[in-house]
Amino acid sequence: MPVRINQDLQARIFHHLEQTWPNEGGGFLLGEVSQDAATVRECIAVENVFEAAEQYHRYAMTPQDWMRLEDEADRRGLTLLGYYHSHPDSPAIPSDYDREHALPNFVYLITEVQAGAAQEMLAWRLRTDRSRFDSETLEVVCD
Repeated sequence: MPVRINQDLQARIFHHLEQTWPNEGGGFLLGEVSQDAATVRECIAVENVFEAAEQYHRYAMTPQDWMRLEDEADRRGLTLLGYYHSHPDSPAIPSDYDREHALPNFVYLITEVQAGAAQEMLAWRLRTDRSRFDSETLEVVCD
C-alpha cells in the first residue's frame, strides 16, 4: 500500500532529523488509512531516550510517549500510522535492530542523513511474521 506525505511534512521531518544529526532522531506519524493509501497528516517529534553514547545508531522512545501519541491521534480523529527515524551517515534501509524492535502493519519512514543533510526518505512495512521489511511506494505530494 503506498504511503503519501505532503512536501511540507516531509520538510519538517527532514529539518528535525538534520537537527538531531549526528545522532538518530525520530517521531510518530499520524494519519489516515484508506483502501488505496496510508496518508500521513501529522508528524510529531519524540526525544531519543536511548543511552547517549549509542544514539548515533539507535533510537528509542518511552512507553509514555506511545500512550500520549495514541491519545493525541484519537483526539485529532487520526490513526497512529507508524514512525519516522533517521540513519545518520547510513542508507535509509532498515537494520536488524530496526526489524527486532518494529511492529508489523506500521509504516516506517527512514531518512538517510549524510553530514547533517537529509538525502533520501524511504517507506517500509514489517511483515507479519517479522522476517523482513518490505519496501512501500512513497508518494510525496503537493497540498
